[in-house]
Amino acid sequence: MTSLQHHDIVVIGAGIAGATITSELLERGQTVCIIDAASHPAAACSSHAFAIAHPHVGRGAPRLLRLTRIAFLMAEARWGQTWNQHGIFQPNKRDKTFCRDDVATYLKSLDLDEAMAKALDADEALQICGINQNGIWLPRGASLNLSEVTHGALKPHPKLTCCWNLSVARLEKVDAGWRLINPQDQPIMTAGKVIIAAALETKSLVESIDVRLPLRPVRGQLSIFSINMKSSWAPQLPHTAITGDGYCLPAKKLTDGNYQWIVGSSFDEGESDLQDWNSSDDFNREQAKGLLNYPEGDTKQLQKAGSFVGIRCVAGDRLPIIGALSQRPGIFLATALGSRGALWSALAAKLITAQVLEDDFALMARLGFATDLVAALAPARFFAGALAAAPALGALASNSKPILPSAPKAR
Repeated sequence: MTSLQHHDIVVIGAGIAGATITSELLERGQTVCIIDAASHPAAACSSHAFAIAHPHVGRGAPRLLRLTRIAFLMAEARWGQTWNQHGIFQPNKRDKTFCRDDVATYLKSLDLDEAMAKALDADEALQICGINQNGIWLPRGASLNLSEVTHGALKPHPKLTCCWNLSVARLEKVDAGWRLINPQDQPIMTAGKVIIAAALETKSLVESIDVRLPLRPVRGQLSIFSINMKSSWAPQLPHTAITGDGYCLPAKKLTDGNYQWIVGSSFDEGESDLQDWNSSDDFNREQAKGLLNYPEGDTKQLQKAGSFVGIRCVAGDRLPIIGALSQRPGIFLATALGSRGALWSALAAKLITAQVLEDDFALMARLGFATDLVAALAPARFFAGALAAAPALGALASNSKPILPSAPKAR
């Protein structure tokens, strides 16, 4: 029998998470093999060209706020050349009171200076953002083409092997580390260390080594609207991105004088249908009125010009799962990135590389990545006794809304 090819490090999944982790390992001088069932990188949700990135500034668990701030800084540094910084405005909830000074004090308590987050009353917001609402201005907020950066991270490298059209159905422990088995129950290769960054498929892969994770799909549809220059919507369109109940990008003026505007996204928990739904476009039209505080807007004037459908993977507590699978030495996970792939993948690259290379975490500590944050993301938080041993982690279960805002199904 011919011996299987062996790799020191294998990454399963060539989406934004797997590609970013691979790139970080290559930068650290490692030799890496990356595997994907598709014929190219970014074949699934990472084909998304309109992701937004900003630190979370809402009320929530302190660890979530710290995590997104650190992840944002890591993402900004990693993708600086392709980072489309246009700023993002987060309107105040209309049923909540707004005191500019109180919000400014709160932002300062989060270690966010005015270069990163600034409280604005409606007049200031109108002047700076063109939006007549109270809220928070995130001047460094950006959008990112996930497909572009994923492909860029996997450009040819002498220490990189890419294996396309190769499915992994299960893992098996062997002396050399782990054996990867295909759906035909044939061995593919062996690996000393395996990093699973395969979104929802992570669930079945870890089940093959008797580990259960609470992963499920959430379908999201972005709508691309065409708006006539004479439409009543034209003067309302934003020149910055807006985030809140849904999000939108800055409107783009086309050469014919009309506009293109991207609004999203629907939130269809438990759904994995990649087909375009007209009901999701209707849902996004309603969200558009809310984002612009334009309740009288005629949604018929938002003409559909295209869409993007992605299936996000989320965990039960809505935080990502990033780190070593301590019960199975040599296995590392980066999954459940939800709607924050641009941020969590940059953080995963640093954290998992430090764990794979068994670093002393000095660099992570300098970035503010304390031990409690490592524990908050670790796969072990879901296993029997994990919450009993660390009850403070239980508070993180309330973080679903900031990561993937809950909303009625758009079907």
